[in-house]
Amino acid sequence: MTDDDAAVFKALADPTRRRLLDLLLERGGRTLAELSIPFEPEMTRFGVMKHLRVLVEAGLVAVRPDGRSTRHYLNPVPIREVNRRWMDKYVEQRADTLIDLKRMLEDTPMAQTQLATQLYQVFIRATPEKIWQALTDPEVSKEYFHGARIRADADRMVSHGPDGDVWGDAPVEVFDPPRKLVYGWNSLYDPAMAAEPTSRVSFEIVPDGDHPGVCRLIVVHDRLDGSPLTAESVSGEGWMFVLSNLKSYLETGGALAS
Repeated sequence: MTDDDAAVFKALADPTRRRLLDLLLERGGRTLAELSIPFEPEMTRFGVMKHLRVLVEAGLVAVRPDGRSTRHYLNPVPIREVNRRWMDKYVEQRADTLIDLKRMLEDTPMAQTQLATQLYQVFIRATPEKIWQALTDPEVSKEYFHGARIRADADRMVSHGPDGDVWGDAPVEVFDPPRKLVYGWNSLYDPAMAAEPTSRVSFEIVPDGDHPGVCRLIVVHDRLDGSPLTAESVSGEGWMFVLSNLKSYLETGGALAS
């Protein structure tokens, strides 16, 4: 078992932490004060904060500053990775906790307010420069992003499908290699989604000070309020597949699937 797997299993073993994940599945972006209310008066805010810290360290919860507050979001990527490595491998020896959480993540409909801002993060054993290249170089992106050739520079992001069709074309808002990339998102490969307003995707690459050679890639897909079809398409399995594929490609040289 890898250290990452051990951290995820440890985090999931506690019922309070599983309840916190339930709350964030129902509505992401909650503050510590909001997450503490269901546990009062039996547990103090400090106690809830300690449980949240374990979830953050396991990668199951991602945090995002918002003025003087910190907002918490469920990050389903580690669940997908654990599921692939353990659930599929030992079908006859299922862990009930993981099965329940897997079903919760896959079967529970997400409210539109939840889909309007989506946050994902994944830890990748690669340099910031390698991750940046994977996000901006079409010869790399085609290996892990459904065959899409994505080219991003200081002005625009343009994506082409395997047949050369334009899948995306939008201005770049932030181009700060190898730290942060922000651009518009429009799903031109689907007429119905193409008719929706342009949303936005932000990539932030943060070196992990506790683990040399490892970076945290944070992906925020927002401005989806008026784009319900796009929001549903990229949520959950959509971004989880891409990020898991990217991690596998950069760490092993081969993607999980094309």
